[in-house]
Amino acid sequence: MRPPRPAAPPPRPPRPAGTAAEPADAGPQPPVRPPQDGSWTVPAELDRRPLDGAIRALASVSWSDARRLIETGKVLVGSAVATSPRRRVLGGERIEVRLSAPRPETVRRRKLEGDLVVYADASVVVVNKPAGVSTIPYGDEDPAEQAATLDALVREVLAHRDRLRGRAPLGVVQRLDKGTSGLLVFARTLAAKKHLAQQLRVRSMHRQYLALAHGAVPRGTHRSYLVEDRGDGLRGSARAGRREGQLAVTHVEPIETLRGPQDEAGAAGVTLIACRLETGRTHQIRIHLAEAGHPLVGETVYVRDHRGPRIPAPRLMLHAAELGFDHPADDRPMRFQAPPPPDFDAVLERLRKPARQGAT
Repeated sequence: MRPPRPAAPPPRPPRPAGTAAEPADAGPQPPVRPPQDGSWTVPAELDRRPLDGAIRALASVSWSDARRLIETGKVLVGSAVATSPRRRVLGGERIEVRLSAPRPETVRRRKLEGDLVVYADASVVVVNKPAGVSTIPYGDEDPAEQAATLDALVREVLAHRDRLRGRAPLGVVQRLDKGTSGLLVFARTLAAKKHLAQQLRVRSMHRQYLALAHGAVPRGTHRSYLVEDRGDGLRGSARAGRREGQLAVTHVEPIETLRGPQDEAGAAGVTLIACRLETGRTHQIRIHLAEAGHPLVGETVYVRDHRGPRIPAPRLMLHAAELGFDHPADDRPMRFQAPPPPDFDAVLERLRKPARQGAT
């Protein structure tokens, strides 16, 4: 008589949807305990293991807890927060679990609030825009790019600060080019937007920029009518005697004459200038300086007619350093200043070095 076949093991219960399977080479598992603060040095046997597996082994937590700790910013590798469970760890690296650490989005929002918003009240918000950020979306960006425009970032900060649901109301009064850094103001009410727009129309809003321009730039005022196409496909000044387009007036004051490093062919020099806007037309400073033979350092558009050497820079060397207006609610004068960011200062210091080295 054939012996009875052993009973088949009971089927494993299905894994809930959306959860990841444990690695096949997980091996014997240590007892699981609730997450706790702790720090460890990655041993040799965990070298090149994914971070979630290392946390699972070192902290004796479940796979789901290991991944949740990582994804919510509670895990530091070295001194940096690591948010990818699949990041490979190296033997000898220091790993820390810190349950009180804020979520990455909280850290980002706090940094934005500290670095971005200079002043805010019920009527206006003054912002120090970083270079590389568009003021507003133009309609052809993907959703991620639209979420990273300046107005979207400011709305996020204000909504959190004022505990608002949805988008914080924000009115665009002025704009800065994507490559330009510095101060600008948004309106928070329709009345404030109308009041600020009127100040722009009557030219009472104070706006002063710092810029680095090629050549020896003299003191003077540039006045022209700007058109969308000056005849070669570029925005620029209308031909002399023709009053088409929009009037643009820029007052330029040289601050410091610089020499570029010799290996950058900077013999023609660079000038640190202050530009005060009487009007606010698109690319006004860039156009006026380029047409005068002094394109800004880092310029990529209005350099077609420039025949001299170009000083390299990581972006357009233009910074909105001063902003002043009358407050829309009570007409009190508001004045703000923002020093140039590190990338601007780095180029400025690099251009100062030859003159300093040659000084006695």
